[in-house]
Amino acid sequence: MPGFMEWLDLALRWAHVFAGILWVGTTFYFTWLDGRFSKLEEQSKDAQPGEKKFVWMVHSGGFYAVEKQKLPQVMPGKLHWFKWEAGITWITGFLLFGLLFYHGGYLVSLEDAPLAKGPAIGLSFGMLLAGWVVYDLLWKFCKSDVLGSFISYALIVLVAWVSCKYFSGRAAYLQLGAMLGTIMAANVWMRIIPAQRRMVAALNAGQPPNLEEGARAKARSKHNTFIVVPVVFTMISNHYSGTYGSKYNWLILSALVLVGWIAAKIIRRA
Repeated sequence: MPGFMEWLDLALRWAHVFAGILWVGTTFYFTWLDGRFSKLEEQSKDAQPGEKKFVWMVHSGGFYAVEKQKLPQVMPGKLHWFKWEAGITWITGFLLFGLLFYHGGYLVSLEDAPLAKGPAIGLSFGMLLAGWVVYDLLWKFCKSDVLGSFISYALIVLVAWVSCKYFSGRAAYLQLGAMLGTIMAANVWMRIIPAQRRMVAALNAGQPPNLEEGARAKARSKHNTFIVVPVVFTMISNHYSGTYGSKYNWLILSALVLVGWIAAKIIRRA
């Protein structure tokens, strides 16, 4: 008969995967939708001013015509926000990570561990916080996508090396995944949603919204579509001991992040 900890593990894992599916699904749906509107704008440069553009879709026996408005002409009575998918995914993921690796002791190897359990937990938690701070500062001040991407990848390689050096192989992969997942969730809750709320408040007050804020929020959302593919792999990486168990585990992890970015680039263009 499973004990309390086993049931808790199951509940957290189920909620984490379910919320993650919802989050990834909405992320890529809106990414795809935005791509379709970008193509419509390119194809309709000669269209009449004010002409509406729709993306037509069919699903579940219904037909849908979606219109994109940078400035809503009429604020709806009910505005749907997509945030709890990110929040629940992160909360359950952090609790699950803490249950298995902090409380369960899987963070460090059983033999010849470079760090004891306590210092290893401190390093792991500190890296979670530092990852968001460094990322946020980098993309606040870096105006070049190419340079920012290069610096970001160099930092990811460094994190992969540090994690694989001081944590167990399995924990190292989850550590990087937790850091990337934290960045994604913080993007939603600290950069995307607040900017959109300020834009909505301005519209309700009859004032023009700050479109630059909207552009910055969109950039963070774009980042999330690239981050999510490596995160999904790290979530299931415990099934592939040949990766985290290899003596080249940090190199493999770094390469898989790059492969994930390439896959995201292809998906965004699809």
